[in-house]
Amino acid sequence: MAVLKRWKVQQSKDMLKLGYSTLKKHQLVFSNEHNEFLQLTVPRKWLMKTITDNQLRVITIHGLRHTHATLLLEAGVSPKIISERLGHASIQITLDLYSHVTDKMEKTASEIFAKAMNSD
Repeated sequence: MAVLKRWKVQQSKDMLKLGYSTLKKHQLVFSNEHNEFLQLTVPRKWLMKTITDNQLRVITIHGLRHTHATLLLEAGVSPKIISERLGHASIQITLDLYSHVTDKMEKTASEIFAKAMNSD
């Protein structure tokens, strides 16, 4: 959140120099130099540059989204919350897409329950 807050301040300064206000209700997080939607290829180019510059394993934007959802599920965040974050029309879509994670979670459920029952 701190990075996004710093970005918001920087973006506001940059856009103001170009004659655009970022105070509108639905300001884009990432916009082009006209404060409009970016071309869909731009975030991928940014990601690929970061991957190349830092010698990281290649992952797609969608892969980052999937990793985000998977880590949240494994951390115990409610599938309903994750479904809302991802913009899925129903929780069932989320559960179907991430069933491999819920299978893993099911295996550890008995351990978690046992710990809960043994805690004083």
